[in-house]
Amino acid sequence: MPAREPDHNTPTAGLTAGWRAWLRLKQPTASDADDIAFDMTAPDQRELWVPAKRRLLAQVADFLIDHDLEILPFTLSIAYDCVTGGSPNLAQQIHERAQKGLPVTLRWLEDAHCAQSRDATAEAIASLVDQLEHGMFDFGRTVAQARDATGTYSTALENHVADLHSAIPGPELVARLAVLTRQMLDHTREVESDMARSEARIGQLQSRLDDARHLANQDHLTGLPNRRAFDALYDRELREARLAGETLCVAFCDIDLFKRINDTHGHPAGDRVIRYVADTLGRIADARCHVARHGGEEFAVLLRGTSLADAWARLDHAREEIAEKRLVNRSSDRPFGRITFSGGIADALAFATKSDALKAADEALYAAKSAGRNRILIAGDLPQTLRVVA
Repeated sequence: MPAREPDHNTPTAGLTAGWRAWLRLKQPTASDADDIAFDMTAPDQRELWVPAKRRLLAQVADFLIDHDLEILPFTLSIAYDCVTGGSPNLAQQIHERAQKGLPVTLRWLEDAHCAQSRDATAEAIASLVDQLEHGMFDFGRTVAQARDATGTYSTALENHVADLHSAIPGPELVARLAVLTRQMLDHTREVESDMARSEARIGQLQSRLDDARHLANQDHLTGLPNRRAFDALYDRELREARLAGETLCVAFCDIDLFKRINDTHGHPAGDRVIRYVADTLGRIADARCHVARHGGEEFAVLLRGTSLADAWARLDHAREEIAEKRLVNRSSDRPFGRITFSGGIADALAFATKSDALKAADEALYAAKSAGRNRILIAGDLPQTLRVVA
């Protein structure tokens, strides 16, 4: 019996909290109070709620019908946000696109939604950086105050030491020293408390900033590092490989005939295929092997401390694992047929620049496709007669 792909497209996956609460897919919480305007147990309130619910449902349905969109958790969520004002910017983009006579396709919606998410993440990071800078400023000011207090204490102590040398100790001098000591202790405790609060605030902001950076470097569909993260990883691994005298291989992998999958089964099914391939490739990743989604149906892989032959073997094992499965589209029970990918590998240290190595791996990838697809080729071992195909 053919293996079924992992189904990440469950009926309730991807719905916003307000939409899920409105459909009563979970028990309402305090955060859902704004989304549930009426008490469903009260008959008089129900008379008001039911017509409003029907009108909203009709508006959501009209949105999907007007734009000829499939009924999916993602499109339901978008429709709900647009008709309720939850995503005013996206609603405006859709309105402008419709006025131009351009279709609002599922792929366009995904790209627009993804762009909005990236913008929101960038704004969040900028806000966190500002807060972190303010926190660092406050912390620096506290440290400066502590330094000034230390100087003041030192001067006062030096004066009293001079008094001790020039005068006979008596009750008055002891009392003065006791008062100074008490003042020093009280002020020191205040400074310590301010520094502890500043340190805690800096720690919280740093943690939030790290989380935001992680989201900014993560591909939303697969959970793998995205292209920006891959570029940073490449620079780091290249530097460390050179310092340690280790090998570094870079590879590109691309799902074969992916457009045919989208055209036959639709973009949501195509996304599930991308996730399946990403999960399989992701299993070869470790501390010295990084897998990223480079864009669309293409993945990039870095392998440090691995020979070209071993790198080829690891990728080829993943290729065979995918090619041996026979996946079925759960939403339609139609078989996908054989899913395969092609790949190209290059020795990153054998080229003068990073871009040259990437170009060599890319050329090896397309040579693999030209040679019949479903294979991994190594740059430098390519027959000159191979013709690159799209």
